[in-house]
Amino acid sequence: MLPFKKILCPTDFSEPSYEALKMANELALHFSSELIVVHVVAPIPLVPAAPPAPVIFNVVEYQQELEKSLRKMLEDLVRKSVPEKIWVRTEVGLGDAADQIVKIANEEKVDLIVIATHGQAGWRRFVFGSVTEKVVRLTPQPVLTIRAPLTEE
Repeated sequence: MLPFKKILCPTDFSEPSYEALKMANELALHFSSELIVVHVVAPIPLVPAAPPAPVIFNVVEYQQELEKSLRKMLEDLVRKSVPEKIWVRTEVGLGDAADQIVKIANEEKVDLIVIATHGQAGWRRFVFGSVTEKVVRLTPQPVLTIRAPLTEE
């Protein structure tokens, strides 16, 4: 198990996921590991149009533009947040976040997943469930969960 040769760190561009990325950076530096930073795009649900459709909306084109935009955001995040000493790659998945994280981790044969305990908060967690919890349940790889620092109120 040790040393970790490949570390996967998912991000949803939330502050807690940035804390996980900081820890993934430290581990990658310590073990001279490859770091794979992942973001997963949820697919746009297709709703059958009721006639007459007043506006034509190209869902496929929109999805492609969204992926392109998020890929650039991911690359910008890595450029700003990951030291140059670390061998890093980015990956954008499409689908259910937890399922895609596990799939990418398996395909890449990662040794460790570093993930925040909380990402996008609020109603999304209650509707969709916890991505981190699902990843922990589904993956055979060890998972290091990082809790964002508590803010004083």
